[in-house]
Amino acid sequence: MSDNARNVLGEALVPCSYDPLTGYYRDGCCNTDEHDQGSHVVCAKVTQEFLDFSLARGNDLVTPRREYRFAGLKAGDRWCLCATRWKEALDAGVAPPVVLECTHERALDFVTLAQLQSHAIKAVGKP
Repeated sequence: MSDNARNVLGEALVPCSYDPLTGYYRDGCCNTDEHDQGSHVVCAKVTQEFLDFSLARGNDLVTPRREYRFAGLKAGDRWCLCATRWKEALDAGVAPPVVLECTHERALDFVTLAQLQSHAIKAVGKP
């Protein structure tokens, strides 16, 4: 994990969410390194449609999992998603909005900036 992490805009990576506490490292940021095989790098504001889609694909993001310090997500929460899952949701027409300032530049290994920009929302309020 780098202290010099950059977002998809080439700027310093901004925290995605502290409540719920997100990130592969549960540090609030979509930080990544070679250990993050899922590339949890896309900061998204999840929708119910996306949560249902993810559950149908075998990834339950709603049910609390205390052993992983995971309280479960609800629509409107911001969360660091796996880039491949976001791309899969994009292809299915259910991609949730993303916060570019909080999305790690490694997301560009999986999707284009234009694809992310087409779903971008402003980072407003506390992460």
